[in-house]
Amino acid sequence: MPTRTIDQVLAELPTFAGLEPAYLELISGCGANGGFEAGEYLAREGDRADSFFAIRHGRVALEVAAPGKGPLLITTLGEGAVVGWSWLFPPYRWSFDARAMEPTRVIAFDGACLRGKCEEDKALGYELMRRFASNMLDRLQATRLQLLDLYGEPAAG
Repeated sequence: MPTRTIDQVLAELPTFAGLEPAYLELISGCGANGGFEAGEYLAREGDRADSFFAIRHGRVALEVAAPGKGPLLITTLGEGAVVGWSWLFPPYRWSFDARAMEPTRVIAFDGACLRGKCEEDKALGYELMRRFASNMLDRLQATRLQLLDLYGEPAAG
Protein backbone atom coordinates (compact mmCIF):
# COMPACT_ATOMS: atom_id res chain seq x y z
CA MET A 1 0.00 0.00 0.00
CA PRO A 2 1.52 3.36 -0.97
CA THR A 3 2.28 5.83 1.77
CA ARG A 4 -0.19 8.71 1.89
CA THR A 5 0.76 12.24 2.81
CA ILE A 6 -0.96 14.08 5.66
CA ASP A 7 -2.86 16.32 3.23
CA GLN A 8 -4.15 13.22 1.43
CA VAL A 9 -5.38 11.77 4.73
CA LEU A 10 -6.97 15.11 5.70
CA ALA A 11 -8.97 15.22 2.48
CA GLU A 12 -10.74 12.02 3.61
CA LEU A 13 -11.69 13.27 7.08
CA PRO A 14 -15.18 14.75 7.48
CA THR A 15 -13.91 17.93 9.18
CA PHE A 16 -11.62 18.74 6.26
CA ALA A 17 -13.53 17.19 3.35
CA GLY A 18 -13.98 19.53 0.42
CA LEU A 19 -11.25 21.99 1.43
CA GLU A 20 -9.14 23.36 -1.38
CA PRO A 21 -5.91 21.37 -1.90
CA ALA A 22 -3.87 24.49 -1.08
CA TYR A 23 -5.57 24.72 2.33
CA LEU A 24 -5.03 21.02 2.99
CA GLU A 25 -1.35 21.52 2.24
CA LEU A 26 -1.15 24.54 4.60
CA ILE A 27 -2.88 22.64 7.40
CA SER A 28 -0.80 19.49 6.90
CA GLY A 29 2.35 21.59 7.31
CA CYS A 30 1.40 21.94 10.99
CA GLY A 31 0.77 18.18 11.44
CA ALA A 32 2.82 15.16 12.39
CA ASN A 33 1.93 11.49 12.82
CA GLY A 34 1.78 10.24 16.38
CA GLY A 35 0.29 7.60 18.61
CA PHE A 36 -1.01 6.85 22.08
CA GLU A 37 -1.23 3.60 24.02
CA ALA A 38 -4.46 2.46 25.69
CA GLY A 39 -5.09 4.58 28.79
CA GLU A 40 -2.69 7.34 27.74
CA TYR A 41 -4.05 10.89 27.74
CA LEU A 42 -4.00 13.00 24.59
CA ALA A 43 -5.10 15.99 26.69
CA ARG A 44 -6.02 16.86 30.27
CA GLU A 45 -8.72 19.32 31.30
CA GLY A 46 -7.21 22.71 32.17
CA ASP A 47 -3.87 22.06 30.46
CA ARG A 48 -2.70 24.40 27.72
CA ALA A 49 -4.33 23.48 24.40
CA ASP A 50 -1.43 23.71 21.98
CA SER A 51 -2.68 21.01 19.65
CA PHE A 52 -5.55 19.01 18.28
CA PHE A 53 -5.70 15.50 16.87
CA ALA A 54 -7.24 13.72 13.89
CA ILE A 55 -7.82 10.04 14.71
CA ARG A 56 -6.46 7.72 12.04
CA HIS A 57 -7.05 4.47 13.94
CA GLY A 58 -8.35 3.68 17.42
CA ARG A 59 -10.81 5.21 19.86
CA VAL A 60 -10.64 8.17 22.22
CA ALA A 61 -12.89 8.83 25.22
CA LEU A 62 -13.82 12.42 26.02
CA GLU A 63 -14.36 12.74 29.75
CA VAL A 64 -14.98 15.36 32.42
CA ALA A 65 -14.00 15.04 36.07
CA ALA A 66 -16.92 14.74 38.50
CA PRO A 67 -15.91 15.44 42.10
CA GLY A 68 -16.42 12.34 44.19
CA LYS A 69 -17.43 10.25 41.15
CA GLY A 70 -14.36 10.09 38.94
CA PRO A 71 -14.43 10.67 35.19
CA LEU A 72 -17.76 10.90 33.36
CA LEU A 73 -17.77 9.79 29.75
CA ILE A 74 -19.09 12.46 27.37
CA THR A 75 -18.60 10.54 24.14
CA THR A 76 -16.29 8.16 22.33
CA LEU A 77 -14.60 9.22 19.10
CA GLY A 78 -13.21 6.91 16.43
CA GLU A 79 -11.43 6.90 13.12
CA GLY A 80 -11.92 10.12 11.16
CA ALA A 81 -12.93 12.23 14.15
CA VAL A 82 -11.10 15.35 15.32
CA VAL A 83 -10.26 15.76 19.01
CA GLY A 84 -10.03 19.29 20.34
CA TRP A 85 -11.13 22.80 19.49
CA SER A 86 -9.61 24.68 22.43
CA TRP A 87 -6.47 25.44 20.40
CA LEU A 88 -8.63 27.85 18.37
CA PHE A 89 -10.22 29.87 21.20
CA PRO A 90 -8.53 31.87 23.97
CA PRO A 91 -7.51 31.14 26.66
CA TYR A 92 -6.35 27.97 24.81
CA ARG A 93 -7.10 25.50 27.64
CA TRP A 94 -8.53 22.00 27.27
CA SER A 95 -12.10 21.79 28.55
CA PHE A 96 -12.12 17.99 28.94
CA ASP A 97 -9.84 14.96 29.21
CA ALA A 98 -9.15 12.94 26.07
CA ARG A 99 -7.96 9.38 26.76
CA ALA A 100 -7.00 6.65 24.29
CA MET A 101 -9.23 3.62 24.89
CA GLU A 102 -6.99 1.37 22.78
CA PRO A 103 -3.77 1.86 20.83
CA THR A 104 -4.57 4.94 18.75
CA ARG A 105 -2.80 6.52 15.79
CA VAL A 106 -3.35 10.23 15.17
CA ILE A 107 -2.18 13.20 13.22
CA ALA A 108 -1.20 15.77 15.86
CA PHE A 109 -1.53 19.40 14.78
CA ASP A 110 0.38 22.32 16.26
CA GLY A 111 -2.33 24.82 17.20
CA ALA A 112 -0.03 27.85 17.35
CA CYS A 113 1.31 27.04 13.87
CA LEU A 114 -2.20 26.78 12.48
CA ARG A 115 -3.43 29.93 14.28
CA GLY A 116 -0.57 31.80 12.63
CA LYS A 117 -1.61 30.53 9.20
CA CYS A 118 -5.21 31.57 9.94
CA GLU A 119 -4.04 35.09 10.84
CA GLU A 120 -2.20 35.31 7.52
CA ASP A 121 -5.11 33.89 5.51
CA LYS A 122 -8.45 35.07 6.94
CA ALA A 123 -10.43 32.88 4.51
CA LEU A 124 -8.65 29.79 5.89
CA GLY A 125 -9.35 31.01 9.43
CA TYR A 126 -13.03 31.46 8.65
CA GLU A 127 -13.28 28.04 7.05
CA LEU A 128 -11.63 26.31 10.02
CA MET A 129 -13.75 28.30 12.51
CA ARG A 130 -16.90 27.23 10.64
CA ARG A 131 -15.87 23.58 10.56
CA PHE A 132 -14.73 23.41 14.18
CA ALA A 133 -17.90 25.22 15.33
CA SER A 134 -19.87 22.46 13.61
CA ASN A 135 -17.85 19.86 15.55
CA MET A 136 -18.56 21.75 18.77
CA LEU A 137 -22.29 21.76 18.06
CA ASP A 138 -22.24 18.01 17.39
CA ARG A 139 -20.41 17.38 20.70
CA LEU A 140 -22.81 19.63 22.62
CA GLN A 141 -25.77 17.71 21.20
CA ALA A 142 -24.13 14.40 22.15
CA THR A 143 -23.55 15.73 25.67
CA ARG A 144 -27.18 16.81 25.90
CA LEU A 145 -28.35 13.32 24.92
CA GLN A 146 -25.92 11.78 27.41
CA LEU A 147 -27.34 13.99 30.18
CA LEU A 148 -30.90 13.01 29.25
CA ASP A 149 -29.89 9.36 29.49
CA LEU A 150 -28.35 9.97 32.93
CA TYR A 151 -30.99 12.18 34.46
CA GLY A 152 -34.15 11.62 32.42
CA GLU A 153 -36.53 14.23 31.09
CA PRO A 154 -37.08 17.31 33.27
CA ALA A 155 -40.39 17.56 35.10
CA ALA A 156 -43.04 19.76 33.49
CA GLY A 157 -43.22 23.13 35.20
